[in-house]
Amino acid sequence: MVVLRFHKDIRLMPTITLKGLPDALYERLKQQAEANRRSLNSEVIVCLEQAVNLAATNTTTMLARIDALRASLALPPLTNAEINLAKNDGRL
Repeated sequence: MVVLRFHKDIRLMPTITLKGLPDALYERLKQQAEANRRSLNSEVIVCLEQAVNLAATNTTTMLARIDALRASLALPPLTNAEINLAKNDGRL
């Protein structure tokens, strides 16, 4: 007989129940979980973490990092002519 004892300070993790999950989304999550060798629950947690982190991106901070990178590369600014050439490259 095995008796499991839990320390009184252990708290249960919150649980979310999803209702009305489209079949196609469920199948994609399931396939993604298999491809990443995760359980479906773990895959959903990873997806939620990524979505929350993406939403929390601070544009001011991101632009400051881009400016710092540009400064460190010391490249001359692009001219309008160079931008237009790049945009039209390969177009008929």
